[in-house]
Amino acid sequence: MSSPQPQSVPYKYFDLVMAFFVTILVVSNIASSAKIVDPGFSLFGIRLAFDGGTILFPLAYVLGDILTEVYGFKAARRTIWAGFAALALSALVFFVLRILPPQADWEATTGTVAYNNVLGGMSTGGIVLASLLAYLVGEFSNSVVLSKVKVLMKGKLYWVRSVGSSIVGHLLDTLVFISMATVLGVFPREIFLSLVLTNYLIKMAVEIIVYPVNYMSILFLKKKEGIDVYDVGVKYNPVGR
Repeated sequence: MSSPQPQSVPYKYFDLVMAFFVTILVVSNIASSAKIVDPGFSLFGIRLAFDGGTILFPLAYVLGDILTEVYGFKAARRTIWAGFAALALSALVFFVLRILPPQADWEATTGTVAYNNVLGGMSTGGIVLASLLAYLVGEFSNSVVLSKVKVLMKGKLYWVRSVGSSIVGHLLDTLVFISMATVLGVFPREIFLSLVLTNYLIKMAVEIIVYPVNYMSILFLKKKEGIDVYDVGVKYNPVGR
């Protein structure tokens, strides 16, 4: 088992992985606020529908798996909080834009009502509050499960660890996000079951589809960075050492 490089030795690709992670998080939340998609079919008698962010958000979990597997829980924790800060800042910007007085031509052609209808979740906090809590619960659960099982399995069978941790993380994330967003009025109560079922199925499907890329990325990073972190003795505290 190898350990992290010393703090004085910078990682070559960690900042790039973090940048993609944060970008995916912010863009997926804007997409969630902007549109609900109806693919036109049902499953188990439930009409399937999903918020726009579901298309992209599962990739955040893929990157979370990569961060935990290669760089360890502490590095993943740093990235999770960086994403939290970026999402909070994005929400603040959309909120400020919402309360600033509109220019007359823009109000006539686009308008405050349209802005609130499309970006209301981001500008009033509904999507953000739901997403932040779901994100923290889901991402940390995913990272902790992956990290602990890696030590127990001595680094073997990554696909089992990856899928298993994602089952837990995606389930918690989906339930918390859809429940809070529905209670806060972002999503209609009538489509609650539809959103939960569809979001969860899509997230797991994306996770499985991109697994080969996920695995190859991990092999590449471990080789290039010269590390393969095992979190032996690590305290899984989300806010500190």
